[in-house]
Parts: sequence; structure tokens; C-alpha cells
Amino acid sequence: MSSPITTARLPAGRGLVADVAILAQDIPLFPVDRVMRLDSCAAARAAARARIGWAATFLKAYGLVAREMPMLRSWIAGHLATCLATSAESVAVLAVNRSIGDTDRLFWARLPRPEATPLPALQRFIDRCAQQPIEEMFKRQLQLDGLPRSLRRMILRWNLRSTSPKRPSRVGTFSLSTLAGLQASNRFHPTLCTTSLSYGPLEPDGRCVVTLIADHRVLDGAAVAMALARLEQVLETEIAAELRAIRAPAEADVSRGRRGRPQAGRGGDPATAA
Repeated sequence: MSSPITTARLPAGRGLVADVAILAQDIPLFPVDRVMRLDSCAAARAAARARIGWAATFLKAYGLVAREMPMLRSWIAGHLATCLATSAESVAVLAVNRSIGDTDRLFWARLPRPEATPLPALQRFIDRCAQQPIEEMFKRQLQLDGLPRSLRRMILRWNLRSTSPKRPSRVGTFSLSTLAGLQASNRFHPTLCTTSLSYGPLEPDGRCVVTLIADHRVLDGAAVAMALARLEQVLETEIAAELRAIRAPAEADVSRGRRGRPQAGRGGDPATAA
């Protein structure tokens, strides 16, 4: 006797995830792994007087590497004639899993200029992605998800090959997706960016497997391997140094009070100004 079959509509958001996965099939993506030794960065992070997650450290470190390597900010563009477009600045795309009721839903948060953002501000951004109402944090994605499938894919395809100054903010120049917090690795995942970063759990001896997925039309394996080597250097030097310099919020407030008045950044808040 055959077992009964039930059917239901796809959960909210699965259509857009499917669109990204299908469009990514047309991109010749390949992964390159590097086993990094992150002893200094791990020690500095553990000693920091504010909570800074690994995602924040990797976002900033890779942004610094991309600042040095323009190809990491480039993509294949042009709808009639193919060309190589390069953004002057990076826009990071962070994959965020949100539990809504009994279901999980995938969102993509965009952060411009991660290389110029202080680590505490990066961490606050990640916390907002995990805590703020999705209607506020992911308004644009919800609007796109509400469109008919054919229109969604047409918009995504157009943005992918666009040379508009708005293209980086719509698609991103690189992405980060990790399952390290769940003690797992996703070393190969669909992405519409030229490169996508992933890392696994940190081993007790300080080793960490880091993967960089790249578009073979833009980058070859040697360039990706060099980017990973440089990423390890940045994590162990510049990022570790910034972590060691972080003060607790209360200590920073006392220090500002001793100077007589707060030092305002361009955005009014020195911790969040890019």
C-alpha cells in the first residue's frame, strides 16, 4: 500500500534562494582551500574587552585584502559586449540565517567598505542582522522576493552584468557564508559574487580551514591562493593588532569624559562611522 503524499506551498523566501542557486550555475565557480594558523588572532580575540565574532574579523580582513587586489572587486559585465568592471570600493554580502517561527530563512545583508569599519561597529552590524525585525533589516530582499519569479530572475540577471555604480550595493563585490558556529563547513555554496569566503571551526591548535570560491572568468587559482595567503597575514597582524587595542565600552566612556568632551566621527558616533 502506498503511503500518502502531502503538498504545500514553498516556505517564504525559498523562491529567491532557488533563483540565486540557479543563476549561480551559469558562473564557473571553483573553490580553493588554505589551512591557516590563526593563533595570534584567536588569542587577541579571546583577550579583547568587547565581543568580536570571527565573522566580523574575516569581513574586515578580506576587505583589506580586496583593497590591495582590484580583481577581488571586479566582475564580468556588459549585456551586448563583455567587459571587466571594477568597483572602487568593496561591498560585503553576509549570509544570515534567521529563525522565524518553526522555519529558518536565509537573508543576505550588505555592508559597504568593511575594510574601513571598526571591528566593534562590524559586530554591531552583525548583531542587528540577527536581532532586528526582518521587515526593517531586509526590506529590499522582501520586496524582491514578493515579485513574480520571472521578474525576479530578470532583475538579478540584469544586475549581475550591470556597470551601474549601484551594482556593488545590489549584488555585492564579495560574500561570506559560514557554518562554523554550528561546527560544520560549507566550503562550496552558490554565490553571485566574484568571490565568496567561508571558514570552518577553529581547531584547538589554532588551525582553521578557509575556503575562497572564485569566478574562473575573472580569477585563476594562483591569484585565489595568493589572496588566501594575504588574508592569513592580515588576520595575524592588522586584525590581531586592532583586537588588542579594543577597550571595553565603559572604559572608553570614562576616557572620553577625562578629555572633557566626546570625539565625534563623520557620522556623529566614532564607533560606527565608516
